[in-house]
Amino acid sequence: MSQQKPGARRPSLSSPSTGTLGAAVAVVALVLGFLILRDVRGDGGAATGPVGTADPSGVTVAPGGTVDPAAPTTTSPFSINGFKIQVANASGLAGSAGDMTTKLQDQGYVVQVAMNVAAGTAKRAKTGVFYLAGCEAASQNVAAILGGNVEVAAMPQPIPVETGTVGEACILILLGTDLANKPLVGVVGYGNGAVATTTTTTVAG
Repeated sequence: MSQQKPGARRPSLSSPSTGTLGAAVAVVALVLGFLILRDVRGDGGAATGPVGTADPSGVTVAPGGTVDPAAPTTTSPFSINGFKIQVANASGLAGSAGDMTTKLQDQGYVVQVAMNVAAGTAKRAKTGVFYLAGCEAASQNVAAILGGNVEVAAMPQPIPVETGTVGEACILILLGTDLANKPLVGVVGYGNGAVATTTTTTVAG
């Protein structure tokens, strides 16, 4: 009786270890991440921002938009409708403050109802234009429409008018005898919200 030879055993293939497979995945992820980051940085370096993001120059950046530092900026023109004026009669000539009020209104200025100076206030020979903080440019504009040869200074305290206040106005004209019941010397054909032509103004102190 013949004996059967045991069959030869096939060599088994070794399975890859879990650690080696994990390391390979990590390397692939690292390479992909590097490539994506390089593409993002290669977009030209344009400055972008979300809605409402303000650039240091004051320009609002739209989504995905860019800011051009060389772009020209614009400023709004000065408007004579952006402030209110109070005229007070310091000339002693009856009706002169009302007359000045009407003439300024005809030129497009917003002027409150005329009033007198406070009791005991000395008459003025020279008209004065006085301003509250923030209305410096407006005072120069008003001085120009009056002809330029007026006193311009900060608002005196207490305010020398019969009510002690100028209400919503930021400009006070203390009308002197020099301009009482006289035409507006600085009128050069503008009005109704236009920009006034600047003339030489005497500034107090």
